[in-house]
Amino acid sequence: MNHKWTPRKLISFVANIVLKDIAELTRLRFDLETRTAFIQVQLVGESETIEVSVDGFAIIPDEGSYKFIIEQANSNRIWLDNILSRIVKKTWNIPNTPQFAPQIAFIAELLKADSVSLTDV
Repeated sequence: MNHKWTPRKLISFVANIVLKDIAELTRLRFDLETRTAFIQVQLVGESETIEVSVDGFAIIPDEGSYKFIIEQANSNRIWLDNILSRIVKKTWNIPNTPQFAPQIAFIAELLKADSVSLTDV
């Protein structure tokens, strides 16, 4: 059997390994051109899924390293909206990992920011 590992399948596969016994990533849609994403997660023991929509994300070069930013995000849970409100429009350092430098540079070029207002985290 030949499986083609698309980015969506790879992200879902890895996420479900990381989330094992906590949750399952049940739906993932993203569009690199419009910088939007929709994630649906089923928490173990819960009957309703959690949904998160992201509008605007980018990678920003910063003195030899990179930072990640989410411009807007919301969910179908008030408590999660409150968490998201604390992390949007803030930059998050991407660890400098020399063995992955070419891949990170490539992804950073794909996801480079047009213009965003930033706050360091």
